[in-house]
Amino acid sequence: MSEKEVREVFERYIEALNAHEFDRMTEFIHDELTENGRPVTRDDVIAELKGHGDAVPDFTWRVRDVAIDGDRVAARLFNKGTPAKEWFGVAPTGETIEYAEYSFHKVREGRFYEMNYLIDAQAVQQQLGI
Repeated sequence: MSEKEVREVFERYIEALNAHEFDRMTEFIHDELTENGRPVTRDDVIAELKGHGDAVPDFTWRVRDVAIDGDRVAARLFNKGTPAKEWFGVAPTGETIEYAEYSFHKVREGRFYEMNYLIDAQAVQQQLGI
């Protein structure tokens, strides 16, 4: 795939995330993949995303920077939402949280086969009062 095509896959992936169309992940993620160094299935990823979307219905991923190098995508995002249900073991307070995420994905045949991400856990903990 060209770098332009890889960028387009990533952009459509973010659009689907922000529309909370998590069942569309079949378009973007291989059946089996590596996530943060461990083997998972696409269904595992979808279940995790649905859990976030259920707890934080207005959750959004906002891309600030993206770099493409061959089959690799690196992005800096800011995630934002207001928990409406218990999230990460914390009851909702009505407060909106926002934190940085750094993601690194690898694409093969138009879908991600490796996904790595790092979030600003300290910011999440502080904002949730953990």
